[in-house]
Amino acid sequence: QVQLVESGGGLVQPGGSLRLSCVASGSIRSINDMYWYRQAPGKERELVAGITRDGNPNYAESVKGRVTISRDNAKNTLYLQMNSLKPEDTAVYYCNASIVTRFFGQMYYRGQGTQVTVSS
Repeated sequence: QVQLVESGGGLVQPGGSLRLSCVASGSIRSINDMYWYRQAPGKERELVAGITRDGNPNYAESVKGRVTISRDNAKNTLYLQMNSLKPEDTAVYYCNASIVTRFFGQMYYRGQGTQVTVSS
């Protein structure tokens, strides 16, 4: 059993910052690529950023320059530092990860999400 638990969301004013975290736990052998997705009401899910196990990041054009994805492999934790937030960043943010477990091999897992609201 693997769990991904996100935290760090909340209400922030435009121009503000938030740092999201995602902790993976369970029968984990290794974690490969990790991602942050988001979904706003009435919109499709959007990839925000991804990072390889070696720490190579990639970003959606809509957040490039404002967002930094990072990870701590020793802690099985993924981060998303978001700066200069805009109202259009309002969404539920989900952590996804490709995880190799003891019993089921490699599978993708997703957390329950954390709400980010950017509003004055």
